[in-house]
Amino acid sequence: MTRPRKLALAGAVVALVAAGAYLSAVNGASSAIDPSRLVTVERGPMTRSVVATGKVEPITKVEIKSKANGIIERLAVDVDHRVETGQVLAELDKENLNARLREARANLEAARAALTAAEAQARKNEIEAEAPDLAFAKSAEQRARSLAEQKLISQEALDQARTVYEQAANRQRAAQSQLLVSRAKIEEARAQVAQAQAAAERAVEELANSTIKAPIRGTVLTRDVEIGSPVSSILNLGANATLVMTLGDIGQVFVRGKVDEADIGFVKLGMPARITTESFRDQTFSGKVTQISPIGIEKDNVTTFEVEVSIDNPGQQLKANMTANAEVILEEKADTLVVPEAAISYDDKKAAFVDIADPAAATGRRKVPVKIGIGNGTRAEVLEGLKAGDKVVLPG
Repeated sequence: MTRPRKLALAGAVVALVAAGAYLSAVNGASSAIDPSRLVTVERGPMTRSVVATGKVEPITKVEIKSKANGIIERLAVDVDHRVETGQVLAELDKENLNARLREARANLEAARAALTAAEAQARKNEIEAEAPDLAFAKSAEQRARSLAEQKLISQEALDQARTVYEQAANRQRAAQSQLLVSRAKIEEARAQVAQAQAAAERAVEELANSTIKAPIRGTVLTRDVEIGSPVSSILNLGANATLVMTLGDIGQVFVRGKVDEADIGFVKLGMPARITTESFRDQTFSGKVTQISPIGIEKDNVTTFEVEVSIDNPGQQLKANMTANAEVILEEKADTLVVPEAAISYDDKKAAFVDIADPAAATGRRKVPVKIGIGNGTRAEVLEGLKAGDKVVLPG
């Protein structure tokens, strides 16, 4: 064998030995890492959010109670029926109310008749108070006195003329006093008419109130009475009056949930939210933050704040009292590098780093410092230090 050929063969053997040693090292390093602990760095969306869990409630909800007492005679709607403003919901028995109205109207007519009689009596007293015969009696008495002075009539005739005049004057004074009484009776009669008028109007209103109508456009959420149920008036019992039904406009609903005090500082009015429910697991509804409670609620040494998220519900798929999760979007990026948060570690100086697979390293891994962006508790954004396709090592 020639010398050049011997050298070439020796070089090939060395190369094979070196390659075998490298492959042995790589395979040895790789075998030290369980493949299930390797995660590929990818690009994707990243969202930082907080979740408020609560019940779906209509923004507008009204408890329907009757202004009149009575018995339910007819129910015009049932649960889940949609109603318009002014639509009849229920009617009470009107027999007693009609009788009360007839009585009130009769009392009003009697009061008006009494007023007419009082006015007539007053007119009579006015005429008597004017005393048209008093002037004649006075003139006759003066003439009689003049004649008596001339000895043309007797004293008896003079006394008779004086008596007639005094009687006319007394009748005038009595009529004037009676006129004051008659005028007072007129005022009393007018007051009785006004009172009877008010009673009649009240009876008309009570009769009208026996027909219960919808004050808003919405859906019947609950119906709390049946035909024949007694109903008490809200005018008499206030909040303790009988609840007839509940209406709500579920075209616009909201979820009121609790947010931890550690996160509430990041939540702002108008922030978008994604709402999910158990009933529609594959569907997400859109909403926004419309109210943040200014005062926290402490329970079991944990302080939370109520947050209200409003949701458009035109198809009325969301029903009142459904349990819903409202994910308030604090920050969102459509395309960024993401890794599992479990892969991120911190040194004594709180600097973040990850281990990535490196076949050339003795342990098969290499520590790489990274700069972390937003996170959601499961995944985190990587701003610097990694690239798509890198393999990060999860802790064992």
